[in-house]
Parts: sequence; structure tokens; C-alpha cells
Amino acid sequence: MSELHFDDLILPGWPAPSWVLAASTTRRGGVSQPPYDSLNLAIHVGDASLHVAENRRRLAAVAGYPSEPAWLQQVHGNSVVAAETVIDPVAADAAWTRRSGKPCVVMTADCLPILLCDRAGTVVAAVHAGWRGLANGVITATVQQMKVPPMELMAWLGPAIGPTAFEVGEEVRAAFLTLDRANTHFFQPSPDGRWLADIYGLARLQLRRLFVTAIYGGHSCTFRDAERFFSYRRDNHTGRMASLIWLA
Repeated sequence: MSELHFDDLILPGWPAPSWVLAASTTRRGGVSQPPYDSLNLAIHVGDASLHVAENRRRLAAVAGYPSEPAWLQQVHGNSVVAAETVIDPVAADAAWTRRSGKPCVVMTADCLPILLCDRAGTVVAAVHAGWRGLANGVITATVQQMKVPPMELMAWLGPAIGPTAFEVGEEVRAAFLTLDRANTHFFQPSPDGRWLADIYGLARLQLRRLFVTAIYGGHSCTFRDAERFFSYRRDNHTGRMASLIWLA
């Protein structure tokens, strides 16, 4: 059994105000047993509930947030909820808040977590952006809910599957080319006749189309780094990491 340390968390490298607090977990520092080893934070993947509860307790103690995060029932859609309204998990893929002390959170294991805040530090959001969510407009829906000029926002792209590992079919490429012909740059042929998709590139373009130009992160690959990250594509039966953001 390993201990969770602050150094096990990934902190966004962005110029957010000091009272905007954010972190993304790795798989290190929890009590869950294989294949969920060790800091699995999801209750829906088959892990023992007592292990998940202890992992969440450890995360709260190390990260230091004052209230329970707004855990979501993620469905790869574009629904966005106010974090302070979430008591039990609700079907949504993003949460936002202006309230201090209430963390927005999304869970991932290859999908892209996106954290957002404005330069003034008045509003924050967390987005679960798999390819379906991106195609369904979850980023746009979240930015609209934040109700600040998009050029005042900054975004951090957390750990996700990288462009050399995310193999998709023609239907995925076609869906994104229908949305924006510029998305063709983010698909490269794979050796077996399918496509390698750059989910980071797809998200960056969507953010820029919304005039969110201060974009950070987006350099990890959950699939390639088995020591640090869970990956559904790699392992199928596995745990989930969390990306959180809140106002102090």
C-alpha cells in the first residue's frame, strides 16, 4: 500500500490567479488492488467501494479542498451543471462554479480533461472531453455557461491519450471534418488503414475557434505511460484519474 503525496499530483502550469486551485491525479498513491492499482477514484468500474472511498479521502487530505467535489455520471455528451447543485452524481460531462470551496471534477482514463478559469479568477470549470464530447460541443456548452468573454479564459489540457496511440475509424474522422474542415490536420493514417487522432489538437482548435487562446498543457499520453496513468484503451478493465479545479 502506497501513500499519496502532494508530489503525486500534476499541477497545471498556467498563470491562473493564486486562489484558483487545480490538480490532476495519477494512478499513484492509493489502496486499490489490480487492475485498479492504486489511486482509482471511480465507483462505477468494479473496484471495491471501501477502496474508492479511502482513495477519495486521501485525495481530499492532500489536495486540501474543503468540500466534496461535484462528482458526475459522465455520458460523453454536452450537458454542463453548476457544481454547487450536485449532491449525488448527475448525468453530465462538465461542471462550473463561481462559488468558493466547491471543486469541479471530471474522471478520465484516456479521454481529455480540460480545466478552465478566467483571468480574474471569478469562475472555473472542468470538462470531460472524449471524442464524442468534443464532437457534441461540450467545450462550447461549458464556455457559454461560464458567462465571461471567452478571450478572458485560459484552459489547461490534462493527461489524455496521445496522437500516436489514439486509433479511430473513418466515422470519427468524418464526424470532425463535418464540424470543421481544418480538423483534417489532426488525423494521420494508421498502419492498418484506420486513423490516428490528435485529441489535443482537436480540442485546441475548438478552443481557438471560441477565442480561448491561452491554452496550456496537452503533452502527456495515458496509453504510453502505464506507470503513471490508467488507460482504458490499453487495459480495458482499469481505474480512473481525476482532474479538479476550485476557487479558494
